[in-house]
Formats: sequence, structure tokens, C-alpha cells
Amino acid sequence: MENDKLFLRRAIETATIGISDGGGPFGSVIVKDGRIISEAFNRVVLNNDPTAHAEVLAIRQASSVLRSHDLSECTIYSSCEPCPMCLGAIYWSGIKKVVYSCDRTDAENAGFSDKLIYDEIMLDPSKRKVSFIRLTDSEGKEVFRKWNGMENKVTY
Repeated sequence: MENDKLFLRRAIETATIGISDGGGPFGSVIVKDGRIISEAFNRVVLNNDPTAHAEVLAIRQASSVLRSHDLSECTIYSSCEPCPMCLGAIYWSGIKKVVYSCDRTDAENAGFSDKLIYDEIMLDPSKRKVSFIRLTDSEGKEVFRKWNGMENKVTY
């Protein structure tokens, strides 16, 4: 628990550095075996990249450091509860523990609301605000047939 507080404090410090550098107010660190292996702050505006959230950048960096897409032995510390996109990245990376400080209500009060995304995820694609059009007569299934027929594939 004491280490969790220490690493969470570093994530908050990283968010503060991010603000000073022109980034958003979010910071994240990833720890493996009691050691920080990556840290990042929100760079959405700095990078002109809507996916440049602190958690996603920290995951990318940790994967590079470890030379693996599997971060199941890692813990992520975030200054705020991860948004839906970051939550998805956390699940895909295999991270099993998330420690955070502020929650989505705190983020919303600061002007960062994820409510629309949480609401939209629950809807059938045909009922979402963004138009989703599925063309079932495309050749998309051929890609999965090729994948399924491959030997030595690495699943994730």
C-alpha cells in the first residue's frame, strides 16, 4: 500500500509536469517488479493526437521497454480514473491492477467528460450518435480465414 501511494504520487507529479509543458492534466506511470518502467502525461494537444492520453502513451513506452505486448506483470498508476479508450488499452495490454486518484466526476468537473462515450458503448451500433454502417458483403471475413489458417500465430 505504501508503494502504491509512492507510485501514485509520481503519476500526479507527471500530470503536473504535463501541465507545465502544455499538456493535459493527466499523468500515468507503469511499474513492474517495484520499478517504474514508463511514465507519460497527456499529449493530445501537443501531439495533435486524440489518442495521446497518458495511459496509452505509458503503455506504448512500457511495451517498447519490455519488448512485449503483454504487460500482465505490471501495474498502472494514473492521476485520474482511465477513460474508456485507456481502459480498453489497459485490458488489451493485460495489466491486472490500476491505481488512480481522481475519478470521472472530478475529470468532468475539470471539463473532461466521458459520459457520452460510456452511454454510447451500451447502445446497439445502429443507435449511436456516430454513424456505424456494416457492409456484410465485403471481403473482410477473408482476413479472418487467413488468420485462422496460420500456424505459429501469436494471439492476444
